[in-house]
Amino acid sequence: MNRLFQFAFKKISGVKVYALVGRSGTGKSYHSKLVAAKYHIDLIIDDGLLIKGDKILAGRSAKNDPNFISAVRTAVFDDEEHRDEVMAALQKEKYKKILIIGTSEKMIGKITRRLELPEVEKVLHIEDIASEEEIETAMRIRFTEGKHVIPIPPIEITRNYPKIVYDSMKIFRKGHKKDAYEKTIVRPEFSRPDKEEISEQAITQMVKHAIGDYDPVIKVKKTRRTKNSDGTYSIHVTLQLPVKHYMTTTISDLQEYITECVEKFGGILLKSVTVEIEEWG
Repeated sequence: MNRLFQFAFKKISGVKVYALVGRSGTGKSYHSKLVAAKYHIDLIIDDGLLIKGDKILAGRSAKNDPNFISAVRTAVFDDEEHRDEVMAALQKEKYKKILIIGTSEKMIGKITRRLELPEVEKVLHIEDIASEEEIETAMRIRFTEGKHVIPIPPIEITRNYPKIVYDSMKIFRKGHKKDAYEKTIVRPEFSRPDKEEISEQAITQMVKHAIGDYDPVIKVKKTRRTKNSDGTYSIHVTLQLPVKHYMTTTISDLQEYITECVEKFGGILLKSVTVEIEEWG
């Protein structure tokens, strides 16, 4: 079955794609099962995994990757073998709704295109389903303790990724005390809280990857980073832009995208990102 027909088949059969969007560490995976239950969603895609109920159907976890470059590629199914494995599993499933978790709508769009899924039917933002206090708590835990959540029981994760499993938790649906979802708390290698201060070279690598993904015409000339007293980082990025090249988005959009990429896959919290643009040519 060729890919064009696969896409048409999914669309005709009425598959609806939902997206759960939010900055890294805001509790998306933590709330994903509750969102799936509310909207009667059959499947979840989270950080490279295809999940159904309490089982991993296919894929591999970005949380097991040793660095942010490999993690981001895993999360968006950049590897052909990984992508084909998940697409094959999707073809075998009878499903009407699927939830994709991501840090931005741009990331969600990349995943739907890679997996040849229909366009997103409904976008949910973490701020719509979690309180400000819940989000702040989730971010504090992420950036001070390096803990992440995978929305399936520990036994399922331990089979494949025993080294990253840290703990487990149960989430109860409001008004359904007997209805609980067990989740796994993991501590990925790339976000260990005891790691050394992240180098300027590593920050530069992350920024170059983010810019290359955002607009490959833009070049990163220089990146400077400062570690603040509260453990956060501030970075200054100098970019080179061809005189005749027109940016279709704003500087603030670019700053936000850099922030999302570095925070998610660098395991750090950014206080500020400033961008300086030099024209050339």
